Amino acid sequence: MEPTRRPWAKVPSRSKLPGALSRPRRSEEAAIPAAISPESWAYAESFVEDDHIITRARQRAEEVGAAPVGPGAGAALRVLAAALDARGVVEIGTGAGVSGLYLLAGMRGDGILTSVDIEAEHIRLAREGFAEAGVPHNRTRLITGAALDVLPRLTDGAYDLVFCDADKAEYADYLVQAVRLLRHGGALAFDNALWHDRVADPAQRDPETVAIRELGRLVRDDDALLPAMLPVGDGLLVAVKRDGDAAG
Repeated sequence: MEPTRRPWAKVPSRSKLPGALSRPRRSEEAAIPAAISPESWAYAESFVEDDHIITRARQRAEEVGAAPVGPGAGAALRVLAAALDARGVVEIGTGAGVSGLYLLAGMRGDGILTSVDIEAEHIRLAREGFAEAGVPHNRTRLITGAALDVLPRLTDGAYDLVFCDADKAEYADYLVQAVRLLRHGGALAFDNALWHDRVADPAQRDPETVAIRELGRLVRDDDALLPAMLPVGDGLLVAVKRDGDAAG
């Protein structure tokens, strides 16, 4: 995905507005970028290069038709897991192991990744990638099954991070489960939050686009969540679960 290149929007400085007082200023006019160029987006996306293990995992994912997170979103997930000092992470959709490798690299050494995928082959490939990376077996819990059947069996408030990259039509339901599973101060993340540039276009009304757009509204309007939309990969919607006092 590459954003459409747009001209830089220039706005007059305060000193040029009618009735403005003269005052020291850093420049005569402020330049506000309307969008980064495709070249800058590509540079940012590849700023942290994948290692050979993730590269091979990505190749295996492509061979079975899985669509894992890109390098930019993966790097963001790794940083998020590290910032949270994450010990418990839930992943909905394995990406055949690609996203799990990013998450495990950011988690603490004794952290456990619980990964759920309805495709047994994706689970198998994730296990293969984790073994190649030297991840101990006791650091991963791989579950084959439908997410909405598995997630209700996981413990409330026991996880630091929940990452979702599965059926877009179920994103709103994943959100309910994610908020329940997270501890206060934990974070959630949803991949494909811009969905191939369709979410920002109100004329796009296909079911998946509508579902992702609704997810964004739900996250943004929830006082218990502190959200941000990161323009990495195909969009990464993140939010921190506030404690009760902050939410109030």
